[in-house]
Amino acid sequence: MKFDIVVVGSGIAGLSFSLKSAKLGYKVAIVTKKQRSDTNTNHAQGGIASVTSCADDFNSHVQDTLIAGDGLCHEDAVRAIVSAGPEQIKNLIEEGVEFSKDESGEIALGKEGGHSQRRILHVKDYTGRAIEEALLKSVASNKNISVFEHHFAIDLILKSKTRKLNEGENDSVVGLYVYDTKNNCVKTFTTKAIMLSTGGTGCVYQYTTNPEIATGDGIAMAFRGGAKVANLEFIQFHPTAMYTQDGERFLISEAVRGEGAILRNAKGEAFMARYDQRKDLAPRDIVARAIDSEMKRLGTPHVWLDITHKSKEELSERFPQIYQHCLEKGIDISKDFMPVVPAAHYMCGGVQTDMNARTSVEGLYACGEVACTGLHGANRLASNSLLEAVVLANNASKAVDKYIKEKHEENLDVNPWRDGDMRDPDERVVLQHNMGELRRIMWDYVGIVRTTRRLERALHRLENLEREIDEYYWNFKIEPALIELRNQVLVAILIVRSALSRNESRGLHFTLDFPQKSIEIKDTIIQK
Repeated sequence: MKFDIVVVGSGIAGLSFSLKSAKLGYKVAIVTKKQRSDTNTNHAQGGIASVTSCADDFNSHVQDTLIAGDGLCHEDAVRAIVSAGPEQIKNLIEEGVEFSKDESGEIALGKEGGHSQRRILHVKDYTGRAIEEALLKSVASNKNISVFEHHFAIDLILKSKTRKLNEGENDSVVGLYVYDTKNNCVKTFTTKAIMLSTGGTGCVYQYTTNPEIATGDGIAMAFRGGAKVANLEFIQFHPTAMYTQDGERFLISEAVRGEGAILRNAKGEAFMARYDQRKDLAPRDIVARAIDSEMKRLGTPHVWLDITHKSKEELSERFPQIYQHCLEKGIDISKDFMPVVPAAHYMCGGVQTDMNARTSVEGLYACGEVACTGLHGANRLASNSLLEAVVLANNASKAVDKYIKEKHEENLDVNPWRDGDMRDPDERVVLQHNMGELRRIMWDYVGIVRTTRRLERALHRLENLEREIDEYYWNFKIEPALIELRNQVLVAILIVRSALSRNESRGLHFTLDFPQKSIEIKDTIIQK
């Protein structure tokens, strides 16, 4: 299967990049392991941050981002992405995204934790879904784009696997092995460039706001292919996931606190003033640790979120999805407090890229949550993720165009996938057991508050798990659960190794053994 470009993932980053590349005349394949709308983007409630008001300015947005990132943001990347935002907002509107309007007919701007101004463009409380639908509609009408649903990317194919490299020659991607889950076979895609837009890693934790597809596949594939990964210790725990007895963690958007909701402990006390002068609108790392502290101090499984000062009409109009979901759980948020608890939400690190989405492997690009550009630093500012995705997708389309035009064409004989005499898996219960164990280890030992001893225990247990999973992988035919498990255990190990190498507390990485910030500011880089 030959294409100019293969895109892995169908969220805002992958779709935006695909549309721009297709308009340049390239034949693009979008490979997605479930249906095309099964993405992290589809679950994004809050919105997209950008300077679109005369009351706001780029410097203010940059400073808010730098403060939230706790000294680890790359300021040049922050300025470049923030300043490119308005143009990409216009592009989204041209693609059919209809952002919510205020009474005067102007785009309504929300405010979220860490932002000093109202700058969050949104579509009520289902912004991601609205963007996803608009982009998918454009993709469906573009003849240069082919979408392969239920196709699970397994591993990159590198030039070095097809022939011996010449002295001084860089390795590069030439293809991708992809498992067709409907027809139970592995296909070989050959291509000139690959874009990873596979989303995040939330499902390596027992409790997450992410959909089940967020298993860190892109980070794992890139690392196995030799790419550098950066700052994986910075896992953002969303402070306000809805607490339920069955473990479901429905996201209660940051925008709810932006509209005045107050966090209260089991005694009904508004506690955030004790932790930060910004109170309930402090950045997420501070709020998540404050909630964790209150829960441990009072021995309770959750805290409360109170927005009862707003009317039913206001809440059902601004937050229809949240209002309805809570109502189905027997909670009328205009009268009742919401039980909330932190849950794994966003990977602030990822595959290291430059501002054109280039990784350290030639021909391999990464965009969206899977990538680390330096924008988020040690803690992502709310609603900056969708902004980063559209800006980098635009930059990447130009960079890939240049790369393909300059790349010397070669006829490479790519080895097809071989199962040999592999057996069908006969003990699938082992996969489920290992998955549950992995997620509990990460939740118990690599959570909001860490210690060196807990991290070392986690690493030891995860490495044992990896050996078991690796043996299983090479002795049985593959299936989606096995591919995901293999990726998740690798990503979990990389997260723990990154955390162990950072001997300080900064942003989302808080360790009791090193409670202070280090004088030396550096990224955590790991390469195979």
